[in-house]
Parts: sequence; structure tokens; C-alpha cells
Amino acid sequence: MCVPVGYASAVCTLARDEFTRLKGGTAPGLVAVPENINENPSRLGPPLVYTTRSDVTLQRPDKLRVITAADGPAHEFYYDGKTMVAFSPAENLVAIADAPPTIDAVLKAAYDSAAIYFPFSDLIVADPYKDLSEGLKYAFYIGQSKVVGGTTTDMVGFANDNVFVQIWIGAEDKLPRMVRAVYRNDPSQLRHQMEISTWQLDLSVPGDAFASAKAGSAMRIKFARPDPQLPPAVKPAATSKPAAKTK
Repeated sequence: MCVPVGYASAVCTLARDEFTRLKGGTAPGLVAVPENINENPSRLGPPLVYTTRSDVTLQRPDKLRVITAADGPAHEFYYDGKTMVAFSPAENLVAIADAPPTIDAVLKAAYDSAAIYFPFSDLIVADPYKDLSEGLKYAFYIGQSKVVGGTTTDMVGFANDNVFVQIWIGAEDKLPRMVRAVYRNDPSQLRHQMEISTWQLDLSVPGDAFASAKAGSAMRIKFARPDPQLPPAVKPAATSKPAAKTK
């Protein structure tokens, strides 16, 4: 439930209305370009900044393509409604797995099985407002900005037990233009920022956009998490009973 604070008694209705254009029924085909700037801890104290830029194309309810350039290795993700493909072009490695039947479900499956996470996931699910408002405790309307995204935006702040977020949403087109987040349990209070440009909605996207010939010919690896897994527990050796004492 959203609990308005201060003068922002209408913020819940405002935020809900702002996200209507991104809901599944009104945006069958979508293209966007999110650029993420994330602070990461360093040994010297001040954070290091890493940037990624993703070209995102989706066709609801079951097609998704994410091509990401980064300060580190580039990577690509394809989902055609039946399979999900994670491709590393520089290394020419690909992981392929069966996939569930919706974009929402494949985002969860990719994270659970291979730790694949997209910072913009909350904005491309079938109901972005529902995803962002779950567990919401505080929300407030900040005002308008005329410097973000080259347009007038409404600024909204909200928080739950895990994260504080400020979001800039187009006043006319109702599309998110920038998001800043700080996680409450992060002792360093590192900042994560995402700017979204080149919004295109209600497109008809060709089916072959959600596959890659290069990925299809790459070396196959297992679709699995990259972090090391703990070995299975080893049962302790059985101890023999002490020998009976002789009289």
C-alpha cells in the first residue's frame, strides 16, 4: 500500500496514471535505450563508476532482446517465447535454455538460473506500477523538472524497506526518463542511476529480431550462475562402537 506523506496526497494516483502507457495491453511492441551508471566500492574509499548501455526491444507477451555495451564485456540476451539465449560476443560463448511463456516469467527464470539481471526489469514487466509499488511505504511528489530527458518531467520519490528511489516521468508522454536508487542495507550508500532515451511504443517488431545467427554458431556453455556453488554436504564417516571391555 502506498502511504502518501507531506503535501503529496495524490502521488499514488499520479504514479499509477504515469505508468499506464507501459502496461502490457497498451504497448505490444517497445524499444528503449537505458543507460545505467552504477557506483561500486573501491579500496581507496570513493566509489568507482561503471556504465552500461542497453538496446532493449520487446514484443508482448513473449519476445525480448537486450543488447548491452558496457565498460566491461558486452553481452546479449534473446528470448523468443520458447528459449532464452545469453551470448558473449567477444568470447564467442553462448548459453541456451528452455524458457517460460512470458517476459515477466523469463526475467525471473534468467535471474534464478544464471544470475542475469537487468536494472530496467521493473519498467518492462506487464504491469510496471504493480511491480514498483509492492511493499511501498512512502511516496511523495517532488515537483517538475525541465532539464531531464529534454522534456518536462514529474519527479516522484518513493521508498520501501529495501530501497529509496527518485524517478522522473514525462509530464506529457508518461514515460520514465531517469531513475536514481540507493539501497537501505548498503553501508556505503552507493548510488545507481538509469537514464532512458529513444522510447518507441506500439511497434510491430519482426520475429527474427529475437534471435542471433552469431549466437547460434557460438561455443555452447551451461546456462548457469557464474558464482561458485558450494559442494554437496559430505556426511561424516561413521564411528565404530567402542570395543567391549574384557574382564
